[in-house]
Amino acid sequence: MLETLTKINDAVNSFVWTKTGVWLLIATGILMTVLTRGFQFSHFRHWWRKTIGSLLDKNVISHTDDKATISQFQALCTALAATVGVGNIAGVSAAIITGGPGAVFWMWFAAVFGMMTNYSENVLGIYFRRKNHADEWSGGAMYYLQDGLGGYPHMKIAGRVLAVIFAVCAALASFGIGNMGQVNKIVINFTSSFDIKALSSHVLYTSGGKDITLYMLIVGIVLMVLVGFVVIGGLQRIAIVAEKIVPFMVLAFLAGSFVIIFVNIANVLPAFKAIFDGAFSAPAVWGGATGIAFKTIITQGCKRGVFSNEAGLGSSVMVHSNSNVKEPVKQGMWGIFEVFADTIIVCTMTALVVLTSGVINLKTGAIETDTDAVLVDDAFDTVFKVGNVNIGSMFIALAILLFAFTTVLGWSQYGSKAVEYLAGKHAPVATKVYKVIFVLLILSGALMTSSIAWDISDTFNGMMMIPNLIGVLAMSPLVKKITINYADRRIRGKKDVKPILSYDPKINEENAKALAEDPNLD
Repeated sequence: MLETLTKINDAVNSFVWTKTGVWLLIATGILMTVLTRGFQFSHFRHWWRKTIGSLLDKNVISHTDDKATISQFQALCTALAATVGVGNIAGVSAAIITGGPGAVFWMWFAAVFGMMTNYSENVLGIYFRRKNHADEWSGGAMYYLQDGLGGYPHMKIAGRVLAVIFAVCAALASFGIGNMGQVNKIVINFTSSFDIKALSSHVLYTSGGKDITLYMLIVGIVLMVLVGFVVIGGLQRIAIVAEKIVPFMVLAFLAGSFVIIFVNIANVLPAFKAIFDGAFSAPAVWGGATGIAFKTIITQGCKRGVFSNEAGLGSSVMVHSNSNVKEPVKQGMWGIFEVFADTIIVCTMTALVVLTSGVINLKTGAIETDTDAVLVDDAFDTVFKVGNVNIGSMFIALAILLFAFTTVLGWSQYGSKAVEYLAGKHAPVATKVYKVIFVLLILSGALMTSSIAWDISDTFNGMMMIPNLIGVLAMSPLVKKITINYADRRIRGKKDVKPILSYDPKINEENAKALAEDPNLD
């Protein structure tokens, strides 16, 4: 039965991700780039100044007095908490192992256009959001499918059905790829890098040829308690933890990466040469005797890029919609920066660490290991090693712990918002039950031996993408209209243009009044 389930899942996964999803994602990103007149390029200075350049602005970083919202910076950190994860380490290595250095170029390609997909999602998320039972903002693909796509003639049922499909897939994916899969990675890496013989030698049981030890159980219980403390506290507590951990973990990983790249600075230009040469050719030295098919290079790069930044999945918009921002485009620009930080910065650093450290021979394509996670360990150990102590591997284990831990926190919010939508008037009880189940499943993830749970949730993760992209494409004229409206008012300085801020006339009027009273308020 497990074999049959695996085969069915593999077939669906291949269709959703490889044959359909990746190409639909790129096509959507290109279309939104064209419709917004290349916003990520033409207004680079503007969105950079309004995002990372605004971190000294109290409207951006200050905690809001309104318990129903979070600051723009907290929204970014919470979204990055879910996106900056294991994929930034093991995912990049897997792309290089499978598709060669050229896959990194196509990861960049997917990210550049993915910026506008993520931008569009966040613009729609803010525009169609509404207050829930707890007077908190709720937004996401569910709402722009229901009220946006569903607002077209004869599309009400279709919009509602797609919204439900998205929410169901999001809730199910949160248990697997957003919970058990991440926890499993933490436990395996942590217990192997920081081995305590007295605990790891005590085998509780063996399943699928893998030993489950007392050490794994203890780490799982600790993680369950920590996650439970944060998740049960709601979005405000998740956001507070995320804004503390995310900047630290990203900067620490980048600092370690810079050291390795600096030590191997002579290999930086050859690494970039390998990336660009490999992007448009399939040298036989990569991937063994058979070489790498050109299609594989493109597919692996684009796929891993999407896995990393989640642009097009409609996931992070569920957190961005809780921001205290007034302008939909302002949160859209944070979406651009989110993809930029995740893929262009963090993933690029991982790629350069691997390609410059010597764990891969850039001339012959010889790779010391065929395991993606170990490849980064080996790269860090080339510099960070004292005697027989592999400090680099320990550093990566801690990085994966923080990356995966914050991913769990971010996905708990995604799943909670999906359940809230599905439960309707029963949302207060349903979301509490969901959070309890989510926390309890952490222990299951810690003791998991089969990858089927991860694989199935990966499929659900991809299945979120299809209805979400349908919603983005259907609402693309609206995104264009909102973007031009913002550019006219905020960039070109036109005074007689009325702002387009919300689908709800009352909310639109309230926000427009607030912006008129304080021109610096976004």
